[in-house]
Amino acid sequence: MSPPEERDSRQPPPASMPRPAAAAPGRGTAAPGPARLRLRALVVGAAAAVALTACTAEPATTPPGPPTAGPTATGPAPTDAGRAEVVARLAPSVVTVRTGEGAGSGVVYAPDVVITNAHVVGEATEVELTYADGTSSPGTVLATDATTDLAMIRSARTDLPVPEYRTDVPRPGEPVIAIGSPLGFEGTVTAGIVSGLDRQIPGSAAQSRALVDLIQTDAAISPGNSGGALLDETGRVIGINEAYLPPATGAVAIGFAIPAATAVDIAEQLLADGVAVHPFLGARLAPLTPQVREALGVAAQEGALVIEVQPGGPAAAAGVAPGDVVVELAGTEITTREDVLGALRDTEPGLATDIGVLRDGERLDLPLTIGSRRTS
Repeated sequence: MSPPEERDSRQPPPASMPRPAAAAPGRGTAAPGPARLRLRALVVGAAAAVALTACTAEPATTPPGPPTAGPTATGPAPTDAGRAEVVARLAPSVVTVRTGEGAGSGVVYAPDVVITNAHVVGEATEVELTYADGTSSPGTVLATDATTDLAMIRSARTDLPVPEYRTDVPRPGEPVIAIGSPLGFEGTVTAGIVSGLDRQIPGSAAQSRALVDLIQTDAAISPGNSGGALLDETGRVIGINEAYLPPATGAVAIGFAIPAATAVDIAEQLLADGVAVHPFLGARLAPLTPQVREALGVAAQEGALVIEVQPGGPAAAAGVAPGDVVVELAGTEITTREDVLGALRDTEPGLATDIGVLRDGERLDLPLTIGSRRTS
């Protein structure tokens, strides 16, 4: 297990953890001036990122040892054989994904295509897929999307069973089942409920692959679960398992999954074009900490501090400037950097809307046209 980082469930050594890419959306290319340098100095180290562990497992030459006793996630007790039937039916649709650096999980998307997390495959172009029947085959990484941390793999097998993807939003309290390969234990099943929706991980916006708009679950998710399936009680895929908060943070059974609606949207784009298009703001943001508020004399208690604006980008065209505090975007109240990314996910490129900022104690509502960015 690697030290706490941004991603969840692959089971990698540190080298297989996701690599930070360009920071928050719209990192500018212009050389920083004195104001930008001052803002950067104020925010360096200010974001206390919650430790989030990547769920990829280190390759092992021997099977994992017997599990030790300890606290486990609790979920609704089964009342009949329905859950076991769902697992028996859906287990063949979940695979183990192995690279030279680690292992994770994946879910069948088409008879010859598997979807997984981008941090599971890392920089690999070829992987090994192991199936529920014990057989293995080569896999070729077709495309990845750093923004949503999703990747598509072409399997040498063409007869894989495709599950149903449920793209409507589940309700908190719904029973769920997670299937994956934590710590090399292939086909492991855990159960719980949907604990929450639209979750965002504090500090995740410091990475380009921000964790926002996630499903929270108390079904146990561990290293190696990344890319595996989160199912509803009928066996439909409602999410792709992504991350969990490790016990070192004081968390107990707090895991996260990318909603199936997001996964399907990105998967279709990656399969069609090899890249995905995302709404784009063109501003680099930082948390509005007490130290930053005091140093800059900012009265706002909540919001996202603008520390850099990309020349010619949507934010620049709207008149947003370094030192502004974003408090609203497209009708959504902004209290953190992650709120900005979540609000962007709910827009479309080309949308004409407004962005609300605080500047010198005055609120400005600036007309904004959402831009677009292609990522791979």
